[in-house]
Amino acid sequence: MIQQWGKFLKFAEPGCHVLVPCLGHEIAGALSTRIQSLDVAVETKTKDNVFVTIIVSTQYMVLKDPSRMYDAFYKLTDQREQIRSYIFDVVRSTVPRIILDDVFTTKEEIAMEVKSMLEKAMTEFGYAIIQTLVTDIAPDQNVKRAMNEINAAQRLRVAAQDKAEAEKIMVVKAAEADAEAKFLAGTGIARQRQAIINGLRESVMHFQQDIGDVNSKDVMEMMMMTQYFDTMKDMGTHGANSTIFVPSGPGAVADAAASIRMGIMQGNAANKH
Repeated sequence: MIQQWGKFLKFAEPGCHVLVPCLGHEIAGALSTRIQSLDVAVETKTKDNVFVTIIVSTQYMVLKDPSRMYDAFYKLTDQREQIRSYIFDVVRSTVPRIILDDVFTTKEEIAMEVKSMLEKAMTEFGYAIIQTLVTDIAPDQNVKRAMNEINAAQRLRVAAQDKAEAEKIMVVKAAEADAEAKFLAGTGIARQRQAIINGLRESVMHFQQDIGDVNSKDVMEMMMMTQYFDTMKDMGTHGANSTIFVPSGPGAVADAAASIRMGIMQGNAANKH
């Protein structure tokens, strides 16, 4: 910027220029036409009374027009301080209307609001706003810690619900499996007993056919004796069986047969009545 006797004379474009000091020529200063960047940290309060620090990055440049360049040099003493003031004003009038959670999701809207305000204000001073970005949103450390704890608690609650649901399914499935096993076991026992009864019936019929002087009572006692010794054999050969005490004499078989016979007779008598 070339002045003569303190008054603007011309722009000195790149190249060779001759200044005559005796004619009052002097260099008033230099004006950069490159894109410049300014980062501004603004501390403000949200709608839910949480203080946050918002960093706004602004890219700007001088309009390459002689009249605009003149305004940029002579109208503003410190363009960076002027831009910083407008950013403070816009951020502190916008963010207090937004709650903290929405500040993170609406940072683009905040940046657009700042850019729109700067364009209206700085064009008058010969500057163009290229881009405005909200590069960081930093709440207080205690607020960050509380937000993390809330998020962790929510995740733990969901995990506990999923774990409880899984345990419920396991308990229900185990109950269903146990019921099915008991049903199948009962069915097997019923079939086993029916097969034993059918076998005994056929045995009695065969004995009566082959040996005429043998009655059903004698056959029953012989079958009971056979089953008694089979039981003793199984108990003696299987090591996993629990220890029990049973009469081992032959007379005990007769006593058991008499008891069973008495029970059958009482049952038949009850059925007749």
